[in-house]
Amino acid sequence: MENLAPLYPEHISELNRRVAEIVARENLSGLVIHSGQPHRQFLDDMDYPFKVNPQFKAWLPIVDNPHCWLLVNGKDKPQLIFYRPVDFWHKVAELPDDFWTSEVEIKLLTKADKVAELLPKDIGNWAYIGEHLDVAEVLGFRSRNPDAVMSYLHYHRATKTQYELACMRQANEIAVRGHVAAKGAFYSGASEFQIQQAYLAATDQGENEVPYGNIVALNQNAAILHYTALEHDTPAQRLSFLIDAGANFHGYASDITRTYAFEKNQFGDLIAAMDKLQLEVIEMMRPGVKYVDLHIITHQKLAQILLDFKLVTGDKQGLIDQGITSAFFPHGLGHMLGLQVHDMGGFLHDERGTHIAAPEAHPFLRCTRTLAVNQVLTIEPGLYIIDTLLNELKADARGNQVNWNMVDQLRPFGGIRIEDNVIVHSDHIENMTRDLGLHG
Repeated sequence: MENLAPLYPEHISELNRRVAEIVARENLSGLVIHSGQPHRQFLDDMDYPFKVNPQFKAWLPIVDNPHCWLLVNGKDKPQLIFYRPVDFWHKVAELPDDFWTSEVEIKLLTKADKVAELLPKDIGNWAYIGEHLDVAEVLGFRSRNPDAVMSYLHYHRATKTQYELACMRQANEIAVRGHVAAKGAFYSGASEFQIQQAYLAATDQGENEVPYGNIVALNQNAAILHYTALEHDTPAQRLSFLIDAGANFHGYASDITRTYAFEKNQFGDLIAAMDKLQLEVIEMMRPGVKYVDLHIITHQKLAQILLDFKLVTGDKQGLIDQGITSAFFPHGLGHMLGLQVHDMGGFLHDERGTHIAAPEAHPFLRCTRTLAVNQVLTIEPGLYIIDTLLNELKADARGNQVNWNMVDQLRPFGGIRIEDNVIVHSDHIENMTRDLGLHG
């Protein structure tokens, strides 16, 4: 594990630099960033699991404490208003004492509704950054999540500091432990639910601590892109396993997918071909390359795989132009990764918020940025047997180009997705996932 202490001051310095620039541009005194508040379940006396404001955890590795506030203006030391109530019902957060605390000034808040006493007196000149706009209005904020500020922050957070990259390497390391355990559980005969438990135990993270609901899919369930049902029964026949699961470290996410065949067969060969495709696309990443171009290249390579395995007939470009490759690979190549699994800013052309839409033929692509140094992205090509999409091909002349016997043979296996987390450097690409020994 990398030592975070030497990296953190530079991280805060960079965030302060960004804030100084945008508050000067927008004529603001500073930003007040709210960690958030719990959400009460309807007709109940219990809250949903707390999820911290990503803009708050960008500064501090505090992810589990609501009612905290951070005051930043780009010039002064950031001020943390840390919520620590007197409470005998629940565990109270410990007073922070870690590598990051020397970089912030900490004030304690014992009653959430008394925060106004600790906020700046000229609160109307500060911008509120957070979810609870009603609270912000009551406190007197005139500027709440202003578009110019949000666009600026979202655009620049695509460029990770060395501290952030270290956190994301650690998030990958934790997730890889889980993936190794899940693979072993699959080959040992575990059910989807049992595999999930093996993953969580290996990562030492609960299902509300991991960054998203893990996709743990056996056999045909692997064709459901966001499958999270987790069957408790073991299938009568074990054919395939797709796991899409990550981990969190100090608020930063990893997002990794692997697919396995239970026996050596044609589906296993197809996995190997997709693994080779994925690595070839990663090799093409470098600063200045458009992510959309990588997505289109992926479709060209996928068309060749479909032809090689006799799933379709025709020419590569025709398969793409007719939407045949999209029926087998309907989602985007990947997305930006960081404080959120699908990190903000993937469609921004500049810091003013100019939007670059996904191509009309590829509407589900989640990133249209041009690659730059210290960006972190996922690369996750897929190939699936999804009947609702393939039936659209069957309904017209395109169906004549599909080998339906081969489709029938592959349907019980569901599908394939292979996903790595990649850092763009000036002179090379760092594949955090593969560097930890998790091969396809």
